[in-house]
Amino acid sequence: MSRIVRAACVQITATPDVAANLAMIEPMLAEARKNGAQLIALPENCTALGAHVVGQAPRPADPEAEGAMPFFAAQAKKLDAWILAGSLTVRRDDGKNYNRSCLFGPQGDVAAHYDKIHLFDAVLASGEQYRESEKVAPGGRAVLADTPLAKIGMTICYDLRFGHLYRDLAKAGAEIIAVPAAFTVPTGQAHWHVLLRARAIETGCYILAPGQCGTHEANRKTFGHSLIVDPWGAIIAEAGDNPAIIYADLDLDEVARVRQMLPSLKHDRDYAGVSGG
Repeated sequence: MSRIVRAACVQITATPDVAANLAMIEPMLAEARKNGAQLIALPENCTALGAHVVGQAPRPADPEAEGAMPFFAAQAKKLDAWILAGSLTVRRDDGKNYNRSCLFGPQGDVAAHYDKIHLFDAVLASGEQYRESEKVAPGGRAVLADTPLAKIGMTICYDLRFGHLYRDLAKAGAEIIAVPAAFTVPTGQAHWHVLLRARAIETGCYILAPGQCGTHEANRKTFGHSLIVDPWGAIIAEAGDNPAIIYADLDLDEVARVRQMLPSLKHDRDYAGVSGG
């Protein structure tokens, strides 16, 4: 008998106002659960998204103080669902923050959390500048959440460009890998679909990628197009440019079938470093 998990990606346009964002998210979570979703995933910075341009550093936030952690715990328990809060900003004692993804279980507990390892420091052709490392400290460990639903690998946004992380999660047993994101429009148009499909193909995992969309503070624009990709690399659900919820039924037995057909995760070989000539 197949193991089926009904998953949903919630796509939003977050503001810097935590309370307003939570008020927007609450009915979307309820709608997703009403439509049968057992695993509901939200984007990166789902509780607050401000300016990330140099000279306009992101506002520090403490989700425990501002109610986000209790909110998601209560919602997961109320809805009897697994909720992935794509990422929250969590203060450290040294003045920096973690960009932290939290998976809440149906009992209202934090079943797993992951601190973003790869931080987005870039200057785009449009002149937009991003310096995530100015305010955020990188995480130092990969995280696989072993839940009754599935084994879920946890990543965030810019991690998507580092294929070794996804391969390591797959080798550790991941069946689903979450990629909550706030991709910029130029990079999203060029790379979002192809990278997510590549990560699915390379790992034989389902990829669950909820994204931010629309125009945010300081005219920052995010790409949207939340995706759910199957282990063969086919897109099985996609949102557009506006807030939305997408759904897919994930047949977890398909993970094993695809990996049996293409057992590349077993075929790694050690090799010497790169040499010339």
